[in-house]
Amino acid sequence: MFRRTFWFTAGAAAGVWATTKVNRKLKQLTPESLAAQAADKAIETGHKLKDFALDVREGMVRREAELGGALGLEAPADPDLPVQRHWAVEAPEAAAHRRLPYKSNNRNEDH
Repeated sequence: MFRRTFWFTAGAAAGVWATTKVNRKLKQLTPESLAAQAADKAIETGHKLKDFALDVREGMVRREAELGGALGLEAPADPDLPVQRHWAVEAPEAAAHRRLPYKSNNRNEDH
C-alpha cells in the first residue's frame, strides 16, 4: 500500500512539475514576452556600444596627448597668430564650385 501511495505521489509531483515548466516556457514564447526580451537585448547592446565608444574616445585622447608631447605640439600658441578654424561642414557657396556636372544614367531622359 505504501508503494502505491509513493508512486502515486511521485507521478502527481512529476505532472505538476512538468505542467509548471511547460506553462512557464509558453509564457516566455508569447509575442509580448519576445518583444520585451528583444528590447532588453537591444538596450544592453546599446550600452555595450556606448561603453566601447567611450573607451575608444579615451584611448584617442590619450594617444593624441602622447603624440602631441612627442612632436612638441604642447607649446603655447603665439598670440599674434590668428586662430585656425576647422569647419566640419562647408558653406554651400564654398562647395558649389566643386560640384561635378550632373550626369544621369536614366535612359528615359535621352529621348
